[in-house]
Amino acid sequence: MTDHTTPVTAELIRGAVELEETHHGLLPHRLPAWARAQAADPQIATVEAQPSGVRVVFRTRATGVTLVAAPTRLELRGVPARPPGVYDLLVDGVLAGRRTNPGGTTVTVDPATGAVDTVPGEPGRVDFTGLSDELKTVEIWLPHYERTELVELHTDAPVAAAPPSGRPRWLHHGSSISQGSNAAAPTGIWPVVAAAHAGVELTNLGFGGSALIDPFTARTMRDLPADIISVKLGINVVNADLMRRRAFGPAVHGFLDTIRDGHPSTPLVVVSPIYCPIHEDTPGPGAFDVEALREGRMSFVATGDPAERAAGKLTLTVIREELSRIVAERAPTDPHLSYLDGLSLYGEADHAELPLPDRLHPDAATHELIGRRFAERVFS
Repeated sequence: MTDHTTPVTAELIRGAVELEETHHGLLPHRLPAWARAQAADPQIATVEAQPSGVRVVFRTRATGVTLVAAPTRLELRGVPARPPGVYDLLVDGVLAGRRTNPGGTTVTVDPATGAVDTVPGEPGRVDFTGLSDELKTVEIWLPHYERTELVELHTDAPVAAAPPSGRPRWLHHGSSISQGSNAAAPTGIWPVVAAAHAGVELTNLGFGGSALIDPFTARTMRDLPADIISVKLGINVVNADLMRRRAFGPAVHGFLDTIRDGHPSTPLVVVSPIYCPIHEDTPGPGAFDVEALREGRMSFVATGDPAERAAGKLTLTVIREELSRIVAERAPTDPHLSYLDGLSLYGEADHAELPLPDRLHPDAATHELIGRRFAERVFS
């Protein structure tokens, strides 16, 4: 078998905002360097470099495809480890393989002390075989919660960059739920499910713990191409206990104003939080459930006092009221702005049937449900 070795270059990558040259190859980023420089926060630095929604796309007749990549896996000491990240291979839009990477580096953080322990590793090979020898478009979707440096492709036939899809470009921003927490695979996170149902090209700015109405995120969205934009705000503001009601409204207005500076008439959907019982009427901050951790389970609790709502503390119920009000206030001068109640994507009745396994994030089946409903309510 002839081995064709192809470096992974920018023309083969979709869904990234910026690419950084590293010792191993190319590291996809979902925020540009100037924005990363304004965010002195290890959390956003970690999650923006996890390639949720990023894929390697090319045309080939190859029957075997190997991606060489160097993942970095993040673990929290005392918290159950996630399974290894998954690489999904699609052929002409249909799932044709699912693999993990045996290589990579592991970084363990002690949440109590902040101490970091790094076990370095080398790039690994992700092998897909048994493909047809017909000319086809191949997509390799990268793990949605593992930093991934891309090295090269090995194939048994030449590869070429795929032409632009011509599909509408969807730019989305949200929290860890949008990044894909608790989804089983990168094509199973709800924004990718919605994009597949709707036939659109996704750029996913879902940042775990970091949908915090940051100005640098709004400016990034302002400058990116988009045919439709959505922003899903609220849960991180609550569980970080970041701001009060007085600050939240003007911050959202400013966030939307900035996006509109670059996209004055692009359809823009403001999405409120899905149902989450621990924060519906109880403010943050959120925290790990210590008893659950002792039992080897991951779970979260809300530590605020419901009585503090009178002093302006935010809950998901308050967030929905505020977002609905803000969109209604802007509607007379912005006919392309709309509001989507997150409870229509996942509400109390859905929780009774598909409860949040860690009390904060949906499971794989619920990601599928949310993605399908979003496509029906927004793109149709």
